[in-house]
Amino acid sequence: MSSLRLLFGLALSLLPLLAVAQSSTTRGPYTIHYSALPSTLISPEVARNSGLTRSASRGLLNIAVIKKDEAREHAVTAVIEASATNAAGQRQSLRMREVREGEAIYYLGEPRISEGERLDFEVRVTPEGAGEPVLLRFAQTFHP
Repeated sequence: MSSLRLLFGLALSLLPLLAVAQSSTTRGPYTIHYSALPSTLISPEVARNSGLTRSASRGLLNIAVIKKDEAREHAVTAVIEASATNAAGQRQSLRMREVREGEAIYYLGEPRISEGERLDFEVRVTPEGAGEPVLLRFAQTFHP
């Protein structure tokens, strides 16, 4: 469980409001945690330390993969392909950047957003050691 706490160290520092949606899905031994939020919710210090752009026109997509082996949970690397589509059908491919902090591994992408905009995310996650990718589809409306 300590790996899980480490993994969400950044996530917790990114989320001054617990109301921001965070979800997870489990496939076999892998649990994939994901969230999307306006980048303005992260502190300037966290943005600077993480190399993120803090702007009203930027969101933040955060993906983390945890693998459970016997009685132990640990972060694993993954290949992440992500895109976001707005209501007008405009699709943007997101470059996901791997971040490591101690034992934690997570992936960050920065979609362009507008106030009140809803983005439909499609994320394909292939965890290290998995044969098949996991497809995530979710929506997030961005309010600063």
